[in-house]
Amino acid sequence: MIGLIDRLSRPLMRALDPEDAHALAIRALRFLPARGRPATEPPELAVRAFGLNFPNPVGLAAGFDKNAEVPDALLRLGFGFVEVGTVTPQPQAGNPRPCLFRLEADEGVINRLGFNNEGAAAVLKRLAGRGADGGIVGVNIGANRDSADRAGDYAQLVDTFAAFAGYLAVNISSPNTPGLRDLQQAKVLDELLARVLDARERARRRVGPVPVLLKIAPDLTLSELDDVVGMARKHGVDGMIVCNTTVGRPPSLREAEKARQTGGLSGRPLFKLSTRMLAETFVRAEGAFPLIGVGGVDSGAAAIAKIKAGATLLQLYSALIYRGVGLIAEIKADLTAAARRGNRGSLSAMIGTDAAAMTAESWPV
Repeated sequence: MIGLIDRLSRPLMRALDPEDAHALAIRALRFLPARGRPATEPPELAVRAFGLNFPNPVGLAAGFDKNAEVPDALLRLGFGFVEVGTVTPQPQAGNPRPCLFRLEADEGVINRLGFNNEGAAAVLKRLAGRGADGGIVGVNIGANRDSADRAGDYAQLVDTFAAFAGYLAVNISSPNTPGLRDLQQAKVLDELLARVLDARERARRRVGPVPVLLKIAPDLTLSELDDVVGMARKHGVDGMIVCNTTVGRPPSLREAEKARQTGGLSGRPLFKLSTRMLAETFVRAEGAFPLIGVGGVDSGAAAIAKIKAGATLLQLYSALIYRGVGLIAEIKADLTAAARRGNRGSLSAMIGTDAAAMTAESWPV
């Protein structure tokens, strides 16, 4: 039934302004029947990462449910986990509209939203009220635009959400908050991670362990990536998310006029770059922690390519605009078949098998 409604409503949603369509989708999900999780997943899809057990590796990326309004409804659609946010300590309006642009011919999206959210207190109240619904809900955290102490913002948010987040994703890679990506510079990142993980340690004594992941940009140079992965390993982060949106514009884009809009590009045009960055990160991490691959996952084949490039888990978002929620089940079916086909009944046998070869290829354009 949900799939039928999705197919019927998708043309209408894409006829609306993108931000209006997003708000309507959130409202519609509030009325999704409060049934339990989907039927038991195939055992081949089960993944253990960051000390957590995921029923399947297909997650929803941050950016859709910014204020944790509908995480359980999203889990009922079949996601193995959901990441809410980005959340900042104080409420933030974000950038003036319009902030979202569909590149229909390219199946891409440009956004310059700027961490628009209701703030930590509102999101915390919703997460605390989830009760015993279960399911892994990560919280993507960021600094306020006007903060005088951005590292302090992240440390504060770790303390705030440690008791109610499946994991915390430290987002220092959005292109839509001025200066935020500077936090990826080695010296600054060293201090930031020290403060974040110190806050995590203090919270652990109170509420137990919570995994901390680092979300990076696809536009880092390989030298910068060396530094970022080195800092992540030095401080013992639990994983990395590769990667956020890109400020680059591939020459292959057909929506040339819309592509001139400022902001981060996601969706299918990001796939090649994000997958290459995933492979580069995998070889540098050397198994120190698992990776979440995100950027252009719009099919089972794309999901398998991410895993072979080094992803233990996957995330998607933009593809739902063009493919609908049926994409979740399609990807899971293809992953199950791949796991059963010469991979000893487990996706883990595929992780990173193509990574080294990918890093020797020409840089994607």
